[in-house]
Amino acid sequence: MGDIPEAPRGRSGWVQGRSVLRRDARNGKIRPVSKPKPIAKTKKKRPRNKKPDRALILAARDLVKEYRTNGTATRALDGVSIDVFEGAFVSVMGPSGSGKSTLLHLLGGLDAPTAGEIYLGGRRLSGLDDKDVTLARRGSVGFVFQFFNLVPVLTVAENIALPKVIAGMRPDTYQARLDAVIEQVGLADCANKLPSQISGGQQQRTAIARAIFPQPQVVLADEPTGNLDTKTGQQILQLLKELQSDAGQTIVIVTHDPRAAAYGDEVIYLEDGQVRSTIDLSKTRARAATNGRGGEARAQAVLAWLQELGA
Repeated sequence: MGDIPEAPRGRSGWVQGRSVLRRDARNGKIRPVSKPKPIAKTKKKRPRNKKPDRALILAARDLVKEYRTNGTATRALDGVSIDVFEGAFVSVMGPSGSGKSTLLHLLGGLDAPTAGEIYLGGRRLSGLDDKDVTLARRGSVGFVFQFFNLVPVLTVAENIALPKVIAGMRPDTYQARLDAVIEQVGLADCANKLPSQISGGQQQRTAIARAIFPQPQVVLADEPTGNLDTKTGQQILQLLKELQSDAGQTIVIVTHDPRAAAYGDEVIYLEDGQVRSTIDLSKTRARAATNGRGGEARAQAVLAWLQELGA
């Protein structure tokens, strides 16, 4: 049959694609009975440009924390594992005594776990001595506390610059950065005032500025709005959100307020020292952006989730 390839046999000839080949009785040649239909060309799909995987900034693996009082052990955390990726905003919720603040202190190297592992920027903190933990934490973690923790005899600008002063750096090496951060958090008008001369919201802005001033890998905030009125608290949360969305700052907050938690992309709910549930708000955030509902949609999603948990 010459160069015609073998094909499965039909009832009256050879089948080639959609045409049938038969042998001509007059000359013995093989010819197609019908003209083969051209094969449709399929367009090659261009591979989509995948976003590069975000770096894992902070990780906890099977964290256990026990406190002993008069020979009695109380387990504050019981096998907690979480991942915090670069540029993420993670909220941690839970009832009083659930281990929220304990988890935050362990993640920031302020306390050591009884068991389990903590990784900061890929470096394992567990097992390091206090000096090495301090060195690993310095410049990598910024802390924001509920009660601000400002030095009362220092001005706003001096409080913000404190991490660099402690590190022994000269003012001329960080003045430009200091001016930029003060402007970023809206404190230009009170940079030379003492903490006692400014409002609670301004004091918390000062604490946030101090936390981000060294350009840390992650900011850990423990109830950052717990000592503020509702309006001021919303302004502080909006500032944190802008630091994430505009500057790519990685943020983890502990809060009891569902509306505060809704500023995060992910919410983790702790109960009895364990992760009971998590919710991903990134899709809710995208849908909310299209219908103009914004933060209200995310807050309602968190409230509904908590109701399902019976929290």
